[in-house]
Amino acid sequence: MTVDMDVAAPRTARRVLQTDEPLLRVENLQKFFPLRAGVLRRVVGHVRAVDDVSFDIRPGETLGLVGESGCGKTTVGRSILRLIEPTGGRVYCESKDVRAASGEQLRSMRQRMQIIFQDPYASLNPRMSISDIIGEGLRVHKLVKSRQELEDRVRELLVKVKLDPVYVNRYPHEFSGGQRQRIGIARALSLSPKFIVCDEAVSALDVSIQAQIINLLMDLRDEMGLSFLFVAHDLSVVRHISHRVAVMYLGKIVETAVTRELFEDPKHPYTRALLSAVPVADPDRRPQRTILVGDVPSPINPPPGCPFHTRCPMVMDICRVERPPLRTTGDGHQYTCHLDV
Repeated sequence: MTVDMDVAAPRTARRVLQTDEPLLRVENLQKFFPLRAGVLRRVVGHVRAVDDVSFDIRPGETLGLVGESGCGKTTVGRSILRLIEPTGGRVYCESKDVRAASGEQLRSMRQRMQIIFQDPYASLNPRMSISDIIGEGLRVHKLVKSRQELEDRVRELLVKVKLDPVYVNRYPHEFSGGQRQRIGIARALSLSPKFIVCDEAVSALDVSIQAQIINLLMDLRDEMGLSFLFVAHDLSVVRHISHRVAVMYLGKIVETAVTRELFEDPKHPYTRALLSAVPVADPDRRPQRTILVGDVPSPINPPPGCPFHTRCPMVMDICRVERPPLRTTGDGHQYTCHLDV
């Protein structure tokens, strides 16, 4: 089930100037997970979870990252933050090389880059009070000088995410899923970051709560000048919150465009198939359904040429042997396809 965001919350993402310098720049990011076998656990192959991914995110901008389960969306987000170590590529945050940082440099950078996890039940330590959960980063980075200052700051953060500050000494099991996700958002905000990875931040919530959390994130973005990488599979949510959208398939980005342009004029056959599967209330507005046949190829042994050619309804002979070029239209719409749409 998807949220009818037009009914629940008729807002749009505020325009971001494309002339701004990128806050985050990702260049040719790769993450390969080794496969080991035998008594000696030798490496016999690799799962190519993320393969040559590049994009920019500007100050105050939200980039939606969409695709089927297993396409590498979450791995991209965690590799950017170095929660898992990338195999290759470069990540720059505020012009600083994240991959080259170590020790105190990386610790300092992580004040500027945070994450909101998918599962609000698993991401909060049940043995810690809300004060300890939200205040942990403040203590670790020595941003408060006393216990009273810490508690005051935690209460401010609870108010910011629209929770009653009297909850400060309660524990996670006393809260609903939506309230827990607000606590997770407050924890991410505690260090005053500039960039946040929202890793399926609303997918585990009831449909009635999703619009509230999305509107909260948009309010915080506009108020604090935050930039988001919004990882999701619900295209109606992505359309509501994102300035631009990147579509992933089998570890690669196949199309990137301004949100309105992508939804109204998709270029890549995979993007068209995704959009045709979005439920539409009005039958007269329902696009022609594109049914993809077969399964997603294994990232252990991806197909040659275009990674989508095994399922593409418009496949040509060249697609099976040659990697498609990156095409760019005049408005910055980019897609990788042999078809000159």
